[in-house]
Amino acid sequence: MSTYCQGCNQPFVAGGTFLQHIRKTQNPTCKVFGESIQVHAATNKATNDILQSLLNAPSHGTISSMRMPGLGANPTGDLFQDHTNFRCGDVDMQYGALPESDVEEYESELEEEDDFFCSSHSENVREPNDSRSSSPDLLPHSRPPPPTTPDCIREPHVVYYPDPCAGAPIPLPIMSTQNHQYAQTLEGQHSNPWAPFVSETDWKVAHWAKMRGPSSTALSEVLAIDGVAEKLGLSYRNAKELNAMIDKKLPAGRPQFQRQEVIVQGEVFEVYFRHVLECIKDLFGDAEFAEYLKFAPERHFENDQCDEQLYHDMHTGKWWWLTQEKLDKNAGCGRTVVPIILSTDKTQVTVFRNKSVYPVYMSIGNIPKEIRRKPSHRAYILLGYLPTTNLSHIKNAASRRRSIANLFHTCMRHIVKPLETAGVTGVIMASGDGIQRLVHPIFAAHIGDYPEQILVTCCITGYCPCCTIPRQRIGENTEPHPLRHLRSILEALHMADQGAAAFVEACRKAGIKPIFEPYWSKLPYSNVYLAITPDILHQLYQGVFKHMKNWVIEAYGTHEIDARCRCLPPNHNVHVFMKGISSLQRVSGAEHAQISHICLGLVAEVPLADGMSNARLVRCLRGLLDFLFLAQYPAHSTTSLGLLSDALDRFHTNKDIFIDLGIRSNFHIPKIHSMNHYVDSIKRMGTLDNFNTEYTERLHIDMAKEAYGASNKKDELLQMTRWLERKEKVMKHSSYISWHQAGQHPPLRTHWIPPGLNTTRIQKLTKNPSIYRVSVENVIQHYGATFFKAALARYVVQLTQPHLTGPRLDDEASGMFLGVSHVSVYHRIKYLQHDFFTGVSSTADSIHIRPAQLGKDGKLVPGRFDTALVCISDSEKPLKLTLDTRIARVRLVFTLPEQRVGNLSLFDGISEDKLPRHLAYVEWFSSFPASPDPNHHLYKVSHCEVEGGRLASIVDVRRLIRSVHLFPKFGREVVDHTWKSSTVLDECKTFFVNSDSDRHMYQLFKN
Repeated sequence: MSTYCQGCNQPFVAGGTFLQHIRKTQNPTCKVFGESIQVHAATNKATNDILQSLLNAPSHGTISSMRMPGLGANPTGDLFQDHTNFRCGDVDMQYGALPESDVEEYESELEEEDDFFCSSHSENVREPNDSRSSSPDLLPHSRPPPPTTPDCIREPHVVYYPDPCAGAPIPLPIMSTQNHQYAQTLEGQHSNPWAPFVSETDWKVAHWAKMRGPSSTALSEVLAIDGVAEKLGLSYRNAKELNAMIDKKLPAGRPQFQRQEVIVQGEVFEVYFRHVLECIKDLFGDAEFAEYLKFAPERHFENDQCDEQLYHDMHTGKWWWLTQEKLDKNAGCGRTVVPIILSTDKTQVTVFRNKSVYPVYMSIGNIPKEIRRKPSHRAYILLGYLPTTNLSHIKNAASRRRSIANLFHTCMRHIVKPLETAGVTGVIMASGDGIQRLVHPIFAAHIGDYPEQILVTCCITGYCPCCTIPRQRIGENTEPHPLRHLRSILEALHMADQGAAAFVEACRKAGIKPIFEPYWSKLPYSNVYLAITPDILHQLYQGVFKHMKNWVIEAYGTHEIDARCRCLPPNHNVHVFMKGISSLQRVSGAEHAQISHICLGLVAEVPLADGMSNARLVRCLRGLLDFLFLAQYPAHSTTSLGLLSDALDRFHTNKDIFIDLGIRSNFHIPKIHSMNHYVDSIKRMGTLDNFNTEYTERLHIDMAKEAYGASNKKDELLQMTRWLERKEKVMKHSSYISWHQAGQHPPLRTHWIPPGLNTTRIQKLTKNPSIYRVSVENVIQHYGATFFKAALARYVVQLTQPHLTGPRLDDEASGMFLGVSHVSVYHRIKYLQHDFFTGVSSTADSIHIRPAQLGKDGKLVPGRFDTALVCISDSEKPLKLTLDTRIARVRLVFTLPEQRVGNLSLFDGISEDKLPRHLAYVEWFSSFPASPDPNHHLYKVSHCEVEGGRLASIVDVRRLIRSVHLFPKFGREVVDHTWKSSTVLDECKTFFVNSDSDRHMYQLFKN
């Protein structure tokens, strides 16, 4: 988690090294920035105001943040002919090197210099004046482009809760922070910063052993090797001694587990759980989250006109605002709501023995979703393990199902019971900065798949767990139905005292199962039917889209769909299913996500059987895909929610095509109906990435599967809880050591937290080229850069003599002596995405440019030359995608030899600081049409063919915005079986632009 200095754009650990940097810097710009902070402090503004000024700094740590270079060339006489539709626009991309503290130096990707590529030719190069090799006048100036502002730090207009006491601290002394309290419990920490370990090596070996090391037996065997422990200076000699040190000398990382027994018809079952209030205190008081916690509801708007409301984190939804109003009315002002998020999901921990565990996870809505969704931040806590029994000793099936449901609610009721009182009266808790508040932990959301939702709400399978829609009308349309009435359901549950028959009849009329005291029945300010949240993983990917995929395959046939899958060109964000998709078994959510990126391109403009038009099928699929991608937006607005509703309407309007085809007889599928609740849920609780089961299922790896693997498979729950407690102690100690080394500074509050809507990309090339010397002849022959010489000559002329146009430009280019016999080439361009909280950048996209070569097994690996979105504009106005960009295939990324770049005979009149760095040879596709296809909403483009090859240019590599995936236009006939994934970009003439390849691409085309 980093803070940026506006003086040098460097990231620092918030509060620690940043303050030291401001105090000790000799950089004049940093000094000015430090003085501005002191001015803020001198005006008695709160720390939040200082942090607001900090967040005006770039969140992407670029040393040189630049816009696209300018054009400034007269397009007259080039091969584009009509340039009247060219416009100017802003490009949401930055170019430059990242600070070493943000991104590790990339490997140079050097490859062996085969004679196949590296033969050098020294003859002088001249190109005859031939219009076939002329390139268009889309060439950049050498001046550095102006910087752009990353969209991730654009702040909304905020309307705060009217009572300033909501979420405010109480007038009590500030307590010691969690880290200070931890330090007081360590023995010898004043003289030894690694205590209770004797040295840094002693601690790091222990940390490795518990976090990433081998089994206990393997560790003991390694340490038993003569002299290993002594030479390393370890204070333990085997795993048993290390465990004893962790158990006795390290303070508790998180609350310890308790064990209770539950008896069901004579059988005893174990439930392991933690005290829920202690877990809430641990999350609320964690110093790692202190600067990001939210304590009061807010309403966010696009601007101060308040006509476009925004939703992202939980505090921007209606639930928190309304709950705060109820709390203020009933309990008085000055209260802080702590939304409790629960998740239950049974999971298998073995492959063959069918062994499963039933974990319960918990988090709080005060922590931003961008932190909660990352397992490494530990914002979810394992609350307990529920019994996994099937109660096979109960022979009656109906009785067994009721007993399993009652067992679940009995265990959950015992776990959450402390919330019944704490939610009414409140509990004093301190956040990670030591400030105390009177908090009310209130059950807000339960995350789970459809079977879990039915179990939690006591509803009947096949019905909606939230509303009262009749079963026979589920999935028909978007008609709204009333939500289940909590008061009437609670009244039915109270009939349990009137006898079994009366209780069962009351529950039947209320539409629920006869469950004795559901765990949520006594939780204050809670409504379980509003707490059930949409689930993108199981409802959409593993639900509705899974059905849609099967229907499409049945409509078109497995052979044709699989043949088209094998023909798709490769792309960084697209998986090519070389064996097709019809034969896939046990398809995961991630695989369905990949299929959703290509599904539309497989059926676009392909008629159905007997020549029937596919328009309705394509519109239905387009509506579902729009709904799927829009639902995953990390921030929503009033407008985007309207688009979400429109996409659902289009799906329902056209879905009857599958009934006409005989594929379906009805759509009474609860997961289809669940989509009706998405818009209301977003308005109530924030965007859906607050509650996706994909994040909680990822926790199974750390807290269930690995924990089970560390046990001896006997009495496993006891061993699993001990293993987890030790691991949490080690993680807590690691966090404490990092805080101690950073200077023990208190956390600083951050007033604005980006919701994750970050589309800014940082272009990155390796420090060294993939191949240093590739002759011009090999560039032409093996990279396919047919008009390389003419394109380079034209680029140089336009760069050095921008006043030349038309025939004078052609004459000057054709008569130019280049003197370039070889170039250095790069085989990959990366686009990095920066994480606001961790300060780490990861690869979000890449463009591959490499010729065919022999693999390690001696087989020929086909070449790969990806397509890219290229900026053809030079304006600072907002980017108009279809006017200001164009698709091109990147054939070569290169740098000229240093002696030629520095020689003013080649770039005469260009200052050294403006000399081109990396260039790209691209082959152009036609410009975007005025509008996409009305059914599938894809744009059609074609190769720009000229005599002797394809229209090409050399452009500054900074003009490449990102990669683009193209669908071949398969036509109305059977797919050409000579097409292959590696050659289809050469053999096919016309393509559709895949706007669904990833979230960034979808947003570009939707905006």
